[in-house]
Amino acid sequence: MGLSLVAYVLLAITGSIIFSNRQVQRSRPLWLRPLHYTLGWVMVGLVLLLLAIGIVGTLGHYGNLGHSAHSIAGWSVVVLVLLSAGSATQISSHSPWARAVHVAVNIVLFVGLAWVSWTGWQVVQKFL
Repeated sequence: MGLSLVAYVLLAITGSIIFSNRQVQRSRPLWLRPLHYTLGWVMVGLVLLLLAIGIVGTLGHYGNLGHSAHSIAGWSVVVLVLLSAGSATQISSHSPWARAVHVAVNIVLFVGLAWVSWTGWQVVQKFL
């Protein structure tokens, strides 16, 4: 989870630089967009890996998936990350809604990551 949070922070930083360069109509460095995309795909991969670990661990321990708030928080983060990635793929095609959806989802994702971190910490405390 820690790597996902680092990826989110780095995405927020690179995304903010892209946004500020766009606002002042300054060209961005050539490496910035590929870095932002790469970090985004790393984030998607990490979240899907965490989902797989969570499903296997939960099924192995409880035998079902619907037992805690952490499950709801985790699925919410997965949906938000996939929605963010999906909208990002539409930005370059000049879809007027894509950039707004991408930014809005990433703001909501901040809350989702805080929620899943909090509920995850509660789950960890049960096992300590």
